Amino acid sequence: MASLNLISVFIFLLAAMTWAAQAQTSDPVTWAKRVETRTEVISTLQFYFHDRLSGQNPSAIRIAQSSKTNNSATLFGSLMMVDDQLTVGPDPSSKVVGWARGMYGSAGQTDLGLIMVLTYGFTDGIYDGSSFSLLSINPAMNPVREMAIVGGTGLFRLARGYAIARTYSADATTGDAIVGYNVTIATYV
Repeated sequence: MASLNLISVFIFLLAAMTWAAQAQTSDPVTWAKRVETRTEVISTLQFYFHDRLSGQNPSAIRIAQSSKTNNSATLFGSLMMVDDQLTVGPDPSSKVVGWARGMYGSAGQTDLGLIMVLTYGFTDGIYDGSSFSLLSINPAMNPVREMAIVGGTGLFRLARGYAIARTYSADATTGDAIVGYNVTIATYV
C-alpha cells in the first residue's frame, strides 16, 4: 500500500511539473523569459527604448538647465523629462510592450554621463502592470553601458538587478535615439 501511495505521489508530481513546463512555454511574451527557483525568480527582458527629442510630439523634453549648460560640450546641468515607448524591436512601429517614464540629466562635466532616474512599466503579457526602477549613471558614449536596477512593483517587487544598454541608432542633429536593453532582474519567491 505504501508503494502504491508513493507511485501516486510520483505521478502527481510528474504531471504537475509537465503542466508547469507547458504553461511556461505557451506564454506569448517573446521579449522576456522568467525562471523560478526555490528562493528567487530570475527574469530576463529584451526591448528597445525610443527617445525622441524632435518633432511635433517629442517623448523627451528639457525641463531645466544651468546658466552654463549651453556653453558645455556635455550639456552639463540639463535635465530631461521622458515618457518613452518600449518596443519588441528597434523599429518604432514594432509591438509596444511598455514605457519608460522619469528623468535623466547630464551629470558629467568632461564626459556624457547621464544620471538616469526612470521607471520602466510594462503593458504586455504576464508583465502587464509590473515595473522596475533604474537609478544609475549612463556613460552614454560607451558602446555598452551597465546600470543598476533598484526596485520594482508587481512581478518585480523587491527587484534587484542590472540593465545592459547598447545604442542602436542616434541622430546627432535631432538628439533622437533608439537604445537596446538587455535586463536581468532577480526577485524573491
